Amino acid sequence: MKSIIFIAPPAAGKGTQSKKISEKYHMPHISTGDLLREASKGNTELDLKIKQLMESGSLIPDEIVLELLKERLLQDDCKNGYIFDGFPRNVSQAKTYDQMLEEMKFDHGIVIYLDVPKELCKKRILGRRLCPNCGAIYNNLITGMESKVENQCDRCGHKLETRNDDNETTFETRYQTYLENTLPLLDYYKRLGMLYHVDSTKSTEEVFQSIIEILERGVSHD
Repeated sequence: MKSIIFIAPPAAGKGTQSKKISEKYHMPHISTGDLLREASKGNTELDLKIKQLMESGSLIPDEIVLELLKERLLQDDCKNGYIFDGFPRNVSQAKTYDQMLEEMKFDHGIVIYLDVPKELCKKRILGRRLCPNCGAIYNNLITGMESKVENQCDRCGHKLETRNDDNETTFETRYQTYLENTLPLLDYYKRLGMLYHVDSTKSTEEVFQSIIEILERGVSHD
């Protein structure tokens, strides 16, 4: 099984699909954010540096992120592939990562672009309602995803909540960052012949099946 890089705008379902692929193929789902948070709890010189940078709100240098990733990819559970979430974030990181894979003699894997129009992404975020009790997710801006009783979970009856960052200002900031960093990445991976396109406006299961088709049989590249 090849390793996978997911590229997607906010609320395209990247986290959901990563989890489903990880469970089906027993591939580790690697998040750079998780790696950094875990490292910040350690006591090595690198761990302490990461902790200091995170506490000060500074950006983590690419070389530190790459060093953590290299350590993670050398673990046994990555031998048959892995899923990247949140990396690479720009073409510079992608090029450095490719060089690292060459040195490690690792397969470059594939890149899957989960494509969703901006307005649907916004609806998914601004209308999202979560049940803190059972984890169910609803959306009062998307037909068919509303709870039967407003702000009440259909499963357990608990009151639904909204995430603090599920607002228009935060969404616009995140989406602008996505546009600035992701579009060049798509061109970069397309030139390398690694890019596959999936319509992520469909249901979670339909998107999942499209990804499985890419992984198991292969489809034409973008």
